[in-house]
Amino acid sequence: MKLKIKILCFLLCLATVSIAQQKYSTKSGEITFEASVPSFEEVKAQHNNVSAVLKGDTGEFAALALIKGFRFKVALMEEHFNENYIESTKFPKATFKGVIKNLVLSDLSEDNTELIFEGTLNLHGVDKKIAIPAAVSMKGDSIIVALKFKLKPEDFDIKIPSIVSSKIAEEVDVAANFTLSQ
Repeated sequence: MKLKIKILCFLLCLATVSIAQQKYSTKSGEITFEASVPSFEEVKAQHNNVSAVLKGDTGEFAALALIKGFRFKVALMEEHFNENYIESTKFPKATFKGVIKNLVLSDLSEDNTELIFEGTLNLHGVDKKIAIPAAVSMKGDSIIVALKFKLKPEDFDIKIPSIVSSKIAEEVDVAANFTLSQ
């Protein structure tokens, strides 16, 4: 009888430790950005292979996007983006490291909960502190995260030549979606 109680206590402790250290991740997160202005060609790109990791017990979140993974409808636009604006050879990745404030996994449901992502976005070699709202939900064993925010190229030392500046929005609309699983 005592052996059964000890085994049960051990298993309970083991389960508690494994729950407290839940890590969720994906390698197929999506980021879309659009910098289009009316009457000109669409300036829009999508990346479908963004990696992200979430520590469920602390809310720590990190994401990595390789810049050359962004795809445009027009190949020449993609080339200009990589060579002239974002300089992807010199700055090959964009990262976010931070935390989802007040994340409590047991409170999540299939309904969206608005939480704040707070941390540092590194783009084009420039770190910028950001705090943005996100819709977070739980579907089955996966955590779903959806973010929408705006960035200014000038905040990341991205130079837009004056010859095309009227064809590119001053603020870039960014959307990111992650389905994180254990």
